[in-house]
Amino acid sequence: MARDSEAANTVCPVARSLDVVGDRWTVLVLRELSMGATRFEEIQIQTEATPQMLASRLKSLEADGMIERHPYSERPLRYEYRLTEKGRSFYPVIYALRAWGETWCKDRSEEIATRFVHRKCGHDVGLGSVCPKCKVPVERKDLDASMSNQFATERAERRAAFKRK
Repeated sequence: MARDSEAANTVCPVARSLDVVGDRWTVLVLRELSMGATRFEEIQIQTEATPQMLASRLKSLEADGMIERHPYSERPLRYEYRLTEKGRSFYPVIYALRAWGETWCKDRSEEIATRFVHRKCGHDVGLGSVCPKCKVPVERKDLDASMSNQFATERAERRAAFKRK
């Protein structure tokens, strides 16, 4: 979707990319979709976005071809959101942000929030995108994810707090 910004007037791919995904909420929405969330409420709970903010980001992502809406209920009409090929191809950016954040934005005493194990050999790939045992590049489809207790608890607490509202 062409937006009214300076990025639309440049050949710089970084500026153009930021025109699509250049804010916290959009990246968090894409993170949740990459983690398997498909429903508005679950995405809202885990991103802590306001309903208006989330609706706006979802509409923009749909207009940009990053996600598609699919009805899952007729009465009332409700949609789930799924990543398109374009949206799924953003995953390496999320994976890189994860590695950078684990390295530079946390206290060393904190656990890694999500561990990834290479399905083929069963080896933890750490923060890299190459299996240290097999020496092959890995993609999300090649990995099994497991959350640390702290991250799983944080996510469960968000769900519980949302339901108490």
